[in-house]
Amino acid sequence: MQETQEKFRYLPAAAMREIAKFLRIPESAVYGVSTFYAQFKLTPLGKKVIRICRGTACHVRGASKVLAEMEKQLGIKAGETTEDLEYTLETVACIGACALAPTMTIDNETYGKMTAKKVAEVLGDKSKTQ
Repeated sequence: MQETQEKFRYLPAAAMREIAKFLRIPESAVYGVSTFYAQFKLTPLGKKVIRICRGTACHVRGASKVLAEMEKQLGIKAGETTEDLEYTLETVACIGACALAPTMTIDNETYGKMTAKKVAEVLGDKSKTQ
């Protein structure tokens, strides 16, 4: 399932049926695993996945303002993907960089001490590298 998701950036229904057939298990078992683990997605992810930390340190230092600005800039809410499939916006319990709170990641790059103003700067930098 991980390899399939890596290839398609989500788990298409047809692929899950093929996985079930290959493993000789009910389709419902594959679907159950795909919905139990947060790492699996049933809709396509954007080319860039943005994760905003909502841990205690980040929350106290303004993560909600960063999230609100990110939602405004992208025109989507947390858990959604832009129509052009460029960005997916998610929230996570903790990134593990509390000293840099509030933090966010874009793919595997961490951005610390975020502010609402920095959101536009970070997105501007990312859109230039496309």
